[in-house]
Amino acid sequence: MNIPFVMQWISAAVFAIAVLHTFSTKFFQRLAHTQSTHAGLWHLLGEVEVAFGFWALVLIITLFFVSGAEAAAHYIDTCNFSEPLFVFVMMVIAATRPVLQCATHAIAWLARWMPLPTPLDFYFLLLALVPILGSLMTEPAAMTLAALLLRDKFFAVGLSTRCKYVTLAVLLVNISIGGTLTAFAAPPVLMVARVWQWDTTFMLTHFGWKAAIAVGINALLATIFFYKEIRAISITRAASLAVPVPVVLMMVHLLFLTGVVIFSHHPAIFLGLFLFFLGIAQAYEHHQNRLILREGLLVAFFLAGLVVLGGQQTWWLQPLFTRMSSDTLFFATTAMTAITDNAALTYLGAQVQGLSAAFQYALVAGAVTGGGLTVIANAPNPAGFAILRDYFTDQSIHPLGLFLAALLPTFIALLAFGWLPNF
Repeated sequence: MNIPFVMQWISAAVFAIAVLHTFSTKFFQRLAHTQSTHAGLWHLLGEVEVAFGFWALVLIITLFFVSGAEAAAHYIDTCNFSEPLFVFVMMVIAATRPVLQCATHAIAWLARWMPLPTPLDFYFLLLALVPILGSLMTEPAAMTLAALLLRDKFFAVGLSTRCKYVTLAVLLVNISIGGTLTAFAAPPVLMVARVWQWDTTFMLTHFGWKAAIAVGINALLATIFFYKEIRAISITRAASLAVPVPVVLMMVHLLFLTGVVIFSHHPAIFLGLFLFFLGIAQAYEHHQNRLILREGLLVAFFLAGLVVLGGQQTWWLQPLFTRMSSDTLFFATTAMTAITDNAALTYLGAQVQGLSAAFQYALVAGAVTGGGLTVIANAPNPAGFAILRDYFTDQSIHPLGLFLAALLPTFIALLAFGWLPNF
């Protein structure tokens, strides 16, 4: 859609304000405690997930007054909200007790074969294995599973603040790169796979094995660095997992997850499956945790706002890309994911005709490498934030703290994708 020149600059300004808002949530949380008259509003604006949705509303209202109601409605109609809806559905299903219990049993079985004492083996597998499994179950599901299990097994028992930030940073980076073993699990890869004819074989030989090495190194470094602190933790069964779930019900939930993944590009179908799932969850309520509908909706709201705001940034992002060499693009894209969704960056690259293979690789490699630097860098990140933030000081995750903690795992990913050869 062609928008007036003045709206291009307004959209860029609103996008910049939204990014600043995500870095300023602690400011609004403090206002909620000092300005009691409007405490509810400040609490709302202090939610990271609200930032982009709120400023997307501001942008649409501005577009309404500048270009008219028809132009504003047409722009919303042209936005693709499949990804926010998909992430919402995957979060809710993946966080159910049957899926969590199935994942816990699998990780506990594998932990027996690890040459590490308990609970170091469990901690390592949550940061290494689950992100790799994201290539099969999709990154949003992997993020939800890993964050919930980390919450119940480690964060809830009182880790140090430094350990929490490093653990979260490693999880975000590993989820972002761990989904690159296939062509359908990572949002940045999904945006280009069909256009550039990248299949799973291509992903394994060009990205997957490098990602697996980086994921393993990041998880191992975190485990070694916090060896004493993690080893002192006594792992107990979470109350939500204490009552065994029938195997048949676990299989039914996994089938729902599989169906949603298969039809991830068809919202009418996967939303229909989700409605059937809600019926099953209600019928067997005694085998369920509380469904994380609120958390899932907040994450979907965040991503929908990112879609609305990001769709108006093509006018300056695309020319910027085309002026770079492939080597420069690799590092630039890694840095730019800190201020915009990595799937949006690869989507823009897919619109440019005649890109070289080296340029294509650099764009996607940079996008997934920087996916753990901020909450907005990768679509599944808000899911991890929503699940874990209550265990940080003031129930808020400081953006600078996360950014600093993510530098080393991001550097490991840079080395893996930048120096290791393609097969």
